[in-house]
Order: sequence, then C-alpha cells, then structure tokens
Amino acid sequence: MLRSMMKVNMFPPERAIERESDREREREREYFRQLSQDYVYVQDPWVWPQWKLPAAAIMVLLLMSVTVLHLLTLAMLFIATMEKSWWVWTDAEITDLWYNCIHDNATGNWLCAASNENDWLQAVQALMVFSVVFSSISFLVFLGQLFTLSKVGLFYFTGLCQVFAGFTSFAASLIFTFHRKEILEDSRDLSMGHFGYCFILAWSCVPLLLFSGVLYVHLRKRQ
Repeated sequence: MLRSMMKVNMFPPERAIERESDREREREREYFRQLSQDYVYVQDPWVWPQWKLPAAAIMVLLLMSVTVLHLLTLAMLFIATMEKSWWVWTDAEITDLWYNCIHDNATGNWLCAASNENDWLQAVQALMVFSVVFSSISFLVFLGQLFTLSKVGLFYFTGLCQVFAGFTSFAASLIFTFHRKEILEDSRDLSMGHFGYCFILAWSCVPLLLFSGVLYVHLRKRQ
C-alpha cells in the first residue's frame, strides 16, 4: 500500500510545473496569433528587417486616400461639365456643352449664346450630368456607410456608383470625340480648332473613377 502511494505521488510538483508551463506557452501562442491579425507587415526596400503597422492605421490611410481621390474626381467632373472649354476655335472663341462664347476685347468679358440643341449634344450633356450625379451619390453613400455599415462590410453600392460614373463620362467623351462635327454645327474645318481642357478633364476622370470604384468594391470595413 505504501509503495503504491509512493508511485502515485512521485514527482507531483514537477508535473504540475510542466502543465503550468504548457498552459503559459499556449497563452503566449494565442496572444501572438491575435497580435498578428491586428498588424500588417510593411516592407521598405531601403530598410531591413520588416516592420509592422497596425491594421487600423493602414485602414485610416486607405480611407483618407480613397476620399481624396473621390473628391478630386468629383471636382474634375464638375469643372468638365460646367466650364466653357470643350472646343477651342481661337483664343477668343470657345465652345462648351451649353454655350458658344466669344471674348469681347473692349469690355474684357465673354459674350455667350446658348448652343444649338441636337441629339448628340443632348446625349453628351445628359451623360456628363449623370456622371456628376452618380459620383455625388457615391460619396454621400460612402459617408453614410462609414457610420452604419457593420464590421467587415463591403462598400459595394459606393463602388458601383463610381463605376457607373466612369462609364457615363467615358460614353460622353467618346461621343464628343467622334461626333464633334455634328455637335458643333459649324461650317469651318475642324482642323482650325482643337479640344479644350474640359474635354481632357472628362477623359482623365474615366480611369480615376473606374479605379476608385474598384477600390471601393474591395475595401472592407475593419472597425
């Protein structure tokens, strides 16, 4: 009986210490596993070794970048739609989507008359207005989703509106490119003029809108 008790109670403190060590190691592994989920590796080619940034900081920087890009493209769209420089005949004669303008040297002002309406011009006007509307709705929805969207939610609707804005701007620019003769309704040779900066802005908005739309679709709310 005594021998059996001695066998049972042999080295109990050491076994208890081993079990406690195992539990401690398991807790450490769980801690570092959780820590690795909250941090993101960032590799700088000029710095070694790798360093970590909190995932929350990465998310904040990404949101700020997307917001700035969105506001930039929205401003470009608004300028392209409303400003008077889609086609330039001379420094004193320009045409936009709404008016034909001539510069008065005597007063230093622009004298503008409404453009002659035709189907192609109305199509370009409508598409550019739709582009501004889609991008504006996209930004407002994005701001709302920042406060109402559940964690790990995706900004699908915001991205979809941006993509639609990109396609409408692309269609408007494409129509003006190939049908500017019908839109301008001018007997002069088109080689006497050139595209204005608003036309260039409209084309520049297309890749920016599509890129920001794709970013929104893949953007996941972390917190």
